[in-house]
Amino acid sequence: MLYLRRGLTQPGGKLPLFDLDGQDVDVAIVKACLNRGWAKPWFKNPLKPDWMVCKLTELGRRVASET
Repeated sequence: MLYLRRGLTQPGGKLPLFDLDGQDVDVAIVKACLNRGWAKPWFKNPLKPDWMVCKLTELGRRVASET
């Protein structure tokens, strides 16, 4: 999954907030990754509290590396 693979090259495994076209990543994708244990919440953004800032888990790193 491209969303997860993009986290492999980011410091701390940070997952993107925006897709390659500059649009918000669909919250359903983020929630699906959280539910599967591939991602976990990282921190709350005080300027944009509705944004879910997440990072890869070890399981997420393995999944992203296999695809």
